[in-house]
Amino acid sequence: MRTDDLIALLAAESGKVDRHLLARRLALAVMIGVAGAAMLAIALFGIRPDLLDVARTPLFWAKVAFPTALGLGALWFTARLSRPGVDPGVTWCVLALPLLLVLLGGAAALIDAPAEGRTPLVLGQTWRTCPFNIALLSVPGFIANFWALKAMCPTRLRLAGAGAGLLSGAAATLAYCIHCPEMGVPFWGIWYVAGMLIPTLVGAALGPRVLRW
Repeated sequence: MRTDDLIALLAAESGKVDRHLLARRLALAVMIGVAGAAMLAIALFGIRPDLLDVARTPLFWAKVAFPTALGLGALWFTARLSRPGVDPGVTWCVLALPLLLVLLGGAAALIDAPAEGRTPLVLGQTWRTCPFNIALLSVPGFIANFWALKAMCPTRLRLAGAGAGLLSGAAATLAYCIHCPEMGVPFWGIWYVAGMLIPTLVGAALGPRVLRW
């Protein structure tokens, strides 16, 4: 059989490519991540008793907006890296912007606070447990995101794994907001980020092994 005949035969037997497969799998993974983290947060930690009252304040929605913005950036980042040969592009800027805003807001809050009030703003009441709670809540999304990526053809496996980990960490942080009593912007910039960094680093470490094809 000539090469041209073989190519024609293979092309004739190939099925249609589902162009929406990635979108469907990532959408499902994100839903699993958010819902799984929320259910775990309620079951393990409970809902903060003043949630309805605090939800009327702009500061609470700024707190929610931070992991939401990072999650959207991580979703775009991961979607790009799920395709072979595609680099992150401007998604680095999208990821950096909410982080930069929170760090600037935290610095401004610390500057305005009296010297004796700065340590409580940074440590809050839960700094010892917050990052580990977020990492725990990220587990459902972490598994779901790697499942979604495994069906694709990423070539930058470490970055793709890191993106999947960050996406799960952002979903976990969003769900954790229904429990977390901390309302200090400096706290979010340190301990929320630390919590999201844990699954990000784990994802970067596992990416080359789990996502290899």
